[in-house]
Amino acid sequence: MSYDGIYTHIIVNELLNTINNGRISKIYQPFPHELLLTIRANRKNHKLLLSAHPSYARIQLTEEALSNPDQAPNFCMFLRKNIEGAVIEDIQQHHNDRIVIFKILKFDDLGDRKHVSLIAEMMGRHSNIFLVDGETNIIMDSLKHVPAYQNSYRSTYPGAEYVLPPHQDKLNPFDSINDSQVVESAKDIQGIFQGIGRDTALEILSLLDEQDGELNSTMQVFIKRVQDRKPTLFTTEKGKQTFAPYSYSTMDGEAEEFDSPSYLLDRYYQDKATKDRIQQVASDLLRIIQNEIQKNKNKIIKLEDTLKKSESADEYRIKGEVLTAYLHMVDKGSKQVSLPNFYEENSEMMIDLDPSLSASQNAQKYFTRYHKLMNSVKYVKDQLAKTKEENAYLDSIETQIILSDPQDLDDIREELKSSGYIKSRRSNKTKKRKQSKPHQFVSSDGTTIRVGKNNTQNDELTLKKARNNHIWLHAKDIPGSHVIVEDANPSDETLIEAATIAAYYSKYQQSANVPVDYVEVKYVKKPNGAKPGFVIYTNQTTLFVTPRKEFVDSLRVK
Repeated sequence: MSYDGIYTHIIVNELLNTINNGRISKIYQPFPHELLLTIRANRKNHKLLLSAHPSYARIQLTEEALSNPDQAPNFCMFLRKNIEGAVIEDIQQHHNDRIVIFKILKFDDLGDRKHVSLIAEMMGRHSNIFLVDGETNIIMDSLKHVPAYQNSYRSTYPGAEYVLPPHQDKLNPFDSINDSQVVESAKDIQGIFQGIGRDTALEILSLLDEQDGELNSTMQVFIKRVQDRKPTLFTTEKGKQTFAPYSYSTMDGEAEEFDSPSYLLDRYYQDKATKDRIQQVASDLLRIIQNEIQKNKNKIIKLEDTLKKSESADEYRIKGEVLTAYLHMVDKGSKQVSLPNFYEENSEMMIDLDPSLSASQNAQKYFTRYHKLMNSVKYVKDQLAKTKEENAYLDSIETQIILSDPQDLDDIREELKSSGYIKSRRSNKTKKRKQSKPHQFVSSDGTTIRVGKNNTQNDELTLKKARNNHIWLHAKDIPGSHVIVEDANPSDETLIEAATIAAYYSKYQQSANVPVDYVEVKYVKKPNGAKPGFVIYTNQTTLFVTPRKEFVDSLRVK
């Protein structure tokens, strides 16, 4: 099911029961399309998420921990100035559409009462959030400023009058219904009622059959079930998820009921939105890493080509020696000469010559080429090893970015700065940044398991914090996190669980039968000068496991 007008309706009801008359205490904009408001209501803090994302637009309460940029975006700053400390007087849904209006009371600098509206329009790629003057209906500012040539119907710029999106001549399903409406398909239902998604239309169509085709009684039954509010998440055998305001009979999959429609959305959007947020925040980091990896790949090709050419170094030496042995047989000014090859019986060797040089000088030229190639071999092999090592390091960084939570990316950015991949901006102010902590899990028998989120944490965890008799795990021969089991003699069950976690936090997260090595920490060493996160180890044992997100999450310390 999409986030349609019906689901918006039950979200608005939840907000009315939870945060109405609450005070807006904090405002953040953790990502370009999302606002996070902390609302103080009924002696509790509630986090309200407003998203204008083109694919995941929604409003909901959330329990997610979202990081905030060091510098707030302009729209966030504007909202802080205008509505931080203000009170939400009412929350309205416009005509069962995906438009929600927060009526807000604030006091200006002179202490006078002022009414404003925070309006969330959840319309796919046209989604937007506005702050509108309650008296003049003038747009004070908006999250997205859409040029007039992209929207001739209305302007979204500050100073323009706020105009609702074009009205569709449809009925509000929560109003009384005329039975004269002809309904034969789900499409007919969507054509009659405002804010009805296809899944909801199919459910109403199914109820219509049960009610002998009477639309009015059908809608009464449907609305009653919606208002009973048992939001349900459906998961098919293939893992595809959908949701509804109650357990639709027309939906497939295992059904799980939630007490809150908002917290259902937390579960549903957890992976989808997180991946997109990472893409938003980390796109510049990934671009830097991927560019460096490609440059190194090109360098490796050239170095390997040089090594291949060095294989012919002996040929240059032999030609120099043959020329030296038969100087008397070389005519001056010759471009080529055929001489006996004393390294191969009854064999002649054709040797190219520089006609401007003597036979002796040509021989010396071949010796020079030989020595140059041989001298370069050591350097080339050294460079090849270093470049491959660097790409392995960059590959590990890329994997960490993809697997990380958005709030953990700052640590990776700092690592790239310290490694010289990102230039640090000079600033007189040094802001002390709070370091994130490793992931923490508890196995089924109560053993603590810790996982590094980045290479700096991997080094810290393995080389400084873990005891020598603790168990270290890592996905075999692929980029991944260091995993520490804080027990000298863990059970087989704990080892399997820790190995599953190690496989999950690796490049093979989506694979089956992932090999994971485990060994006592005392057998893990870091070579001198090695990149962050790089270690070598011996005496390992290998387990094969298949990572599953649900299982890993069940062991996570919240």
